[in-house]
Amino acid sequence: MDHQMDRRRFLAGTAATAGATAGAIVVLPFGSASATPEAMAAAIRKVVGDTPIREGRVSLDLPPLVENGSTVPLVVSVESPMTEADYIKAIHVFNEKNPQPGVFTARLGPRNGRAVVGTRIKLGDSQKIVAIAETSGGQFWSARADVIVTLAACLEEAT
Repeated sequence: MDHQMDRRRFLAGTAATAGATAGAIVVLPFGSASATPEAMAAAIRKVVGDTPIREGRVSLDLPPLVENGSTVPLVVSVESPMTEADYIKAIHVFNEKNPQPGVFTARLGPRNGRAVVGTRIKLGDSQKIVAIAETSGGQFWSARADVIVTLAACLEEAT
């Protein structure tokens, strides 16, 4: 049996360990080899279950057109008082065409002060991105954005 660890699994494990330690970002587990709109819907159902997802309160900021899918800036912000009684527990981001439907989950608490997460992601193709905020009261709010990618991250050749 080959126990060699590939780069992706190493980075995912490292990020999950660091996120669990810092209480910030946890990488979602690996699923199928390629995401589809159906795989994205299944990944979302795994997070929210049968709870309805409402539109609103979530702002998803990323460029509608990107030249290079290797580094796409993304900011998710959620309207929330961020008090002990009412706060955003998590922000989940999904995509429909990358190798994995789950991009990341950021765990938050009332001491964060604001429900805002910013990062850069890779996009392998033009696709829909979905951000879902989970409240301390068990509600889910969402926003969606379509992104057109002219040069896919997964298709670039090393120079």
